Amino acid sequence: MPTFMLSLSWTDQAVRTAKEFPKRSQAAREMAKKLGVDIKQVYVTTGDSDVVVIAESANGDNVAKFVLALAAKGNVRTRTARAWTPEEFAKIVADLP
Repeated sequence: MPTFMLSLSWTDQAVRTAKEFPKRSQAAREMAKKLGVDIKQVYVTTGDSDVVVIAESANGDNVAKFVLALAAKGNVRTRTARAWTPEEFAKIVADLP
């Protein structure tokens, strides 16, 4: 199943209500599941992103729906990247002309 890395940056609203992070995180997991996205890992981070999520989904459409719904709540801005394991990527480059 395709893997996606979601980089989330907190908005001012999210920072003001940081104590609600555990509740928001659980609600996001439930929403993801309903949209066909399986959240594998969540990390609170420093640097360019405040939260990094590793997720799997059958297709990118499900992930797009999830991040749009998540961002609509006003607590995060999102960036999404498709990720491949080294083995998956080796298969891709093996087919190059």
